[in-house]
Amino acid sequence: MGIIVKIAGPLVIADDMRGSNMYDVVKVGTLGLIGEVIQLKETTAVIQVYEDTSGIRPGEPVESSGQPLSVELGPGILTKIYDGVQRPLDVIRQKSGVYIRRGINVASIDRGKKWKFMPEKSMKKGSHVSEGTIIGHVEETPLIKHFIMVPQGISGKIETIKSGSFTVEDTIATVSTGKKVEKLTMMQRRPVRMPARYKSRIPSDSPLVTGTRVIDMFFPVAKGGAAAIPGPFGSGKTVTQHSLAKYSDSKIVIYVGCGERGNEMTEVLTEFPELKDPQTGRPLMERTILIANTSNMPVAAREASIYTGITIAEYFRDMGYDVALMADSTSRWAEAMREISTRLEEMPGEEGYPAYLAKRLAEFYERAGRVNALSGNVGSVTLVGAVSPPGGDISEPVSQGTLRVVKTFWALDASLANSRHFPSINWLSSYSLYIPQLSKWYQTNMGENFAKLRDDAMQILQREAELKDIVQLVGADALPDTERLTLEIGRMVREDFLRQNAFDEIDASTSLKKQEMMLDVILHFRDMAARALDAQVTIDKIVAAKVRARIARMKELKEEAAKKEIDSIRGDTDKEFAELTKG
Repeated sequence: MGIIVKIAGPLVIADDMRGSNMYDVVKVGTLGLIGEVIQLKETTAVIQVYEDTSGIRPGEPVESSGQPLSVELGPGILTKIYDGVQRPLDVIRQKSGVYIRRGINVASIDRGKKWKFMPEKSMKKGSHVSEGTIIGHVEETPLIKHFIMVPQGISGKIETIKSGSFTVEDTIATVSTGKKVEKLTMMQRRPVRMPARYKSRIPSDSPLVTGTRVIDMFFPVAKGGAAAIPGPFGSGKTVTQHSLAKYSDSKIVIYVGCGERGNEMTEVLTEFPELKDPQTGRPLMERTILIANTSNMPVAAREASIYTGITIAEYFRDMGYDVALMADSTSRWAEAMREISTRLEEMPGEEGYPAYLAKRLAEFYERAGRVNALSGNVGSVTLVGAVSPPGGDISEPVSQGTLRVVKTFWALDASLANSRHFPSINWLSSYSLYIPQLSKWYQTNMGENFAKLRDDAMQILQREAELKDIVQLVGADALPDTERLTLEIGRMVREDFLRQNAFDEIDASTSLKKQEMMLDVILHFRDMAARALDAQVTIDKIVAAKVRARIARMKELKEEAAKKEIDSIRGDTDKEFAELTKG
């Protein structure tokens, strides 16, 4: 038990804190505000408080729990909406009303609800188990089977194990470690700042299919990879992450709203519970966890929200699931670090950020990966972090620190966003370093033509950008017909393929097969048009081809009808150009 001696915003200094350890969770003041020890000097502890500290005074008590900041993991965490320190917002609303009462203490997982636990067939008396071993499962939602694993630090032989309906605190098995008998429940706790252990890392050899054409075709991210979405205000970072969360083929989705505006987070909280999973037709929330820490919430909790999200992601990864974590945005997290660092009177680095900013960013993104888990299953965590550089200047420290560690860069362009081009990912500035390691997957699952289409289309877009500079000087009429054709095909790739409507039920997400067919038809039109030019057909007649309107509407085709209609478009393209060249 210590005593408050100084208060500076979210930072509290307490004396007489003998026996405290770094990162211990403490209760601050008579209200019992949640805090964490971030610095120790003799008997003095510096504490960052995850709640508003107004009203607390020097002389009030500080009580240490002796445990690091941890999250509760077990059946019941799916479908939940938590704050930055894993307090369920629906339960808080029931207890404190619309506003979160300071010092409120609620359980992260419902202690009263019973779950039907089924032991694994191989688990019986005498079976050897160790950390991470799966001993049974619970049907948490119709979409997700929640596997119950042996907690960290426990290894031995099963003494008893039973099936039936239990709460998360009931004993479901006992394990003899040789020294004592450990009781196992369906719930476990994990410290958020310590990465979960695993057997080995495995190279990521399959892409995260997102349904967003510019990503899947040109700049894919591997399952277990890391991607960054930097962009200025209003360029579409949040909308892009929402789309990835809704339509990616990951099994579990965790969305962390870290320091985002309240209206944006409100849209997420109201929209997601109503969404249908495009893969199964079930509610999307049955495989989703939302963590909300808006810009008007205590700044210190932003850092905790990021670690809370990644720890929950690792938990499901250890079960063998592919998890996608959306962090929106890491810039707000970095700003929280800067504020805490300033109050600690640490030596500032570039633009006032702490000198360890790059290290913290690297540690966070390094927790992504595809691993052989202790359970024996293979799982992955894919990290997609939004970055909000002031004025869109990606030379600032957070953007640069992020780009050093991620291998996929989706550069958002404000000019594209202003012209209503969604997603506003600039195809000339973005890149993906995962393409070489994913080439075998594409060759096996999509065929040889997929990579060729991607390369051809990218060359067209790059050449179109070069020609646009020339057009601004001399005008389009001064270009030869072959170059004018390149401009037209580039426009078709941009508008008919890359542009998507995030609010259209059909166009919001496109399968890889349909993407391939769409781009193939556009490039087939290019080939037929080039032959027509050789046959002395004018560029004006080519541009006026009737089939172009049908090509522009390909994105509106439902998946089941796409192949037949696109084949028809291809056939009509051949017929129309045959008529043109005939004359």
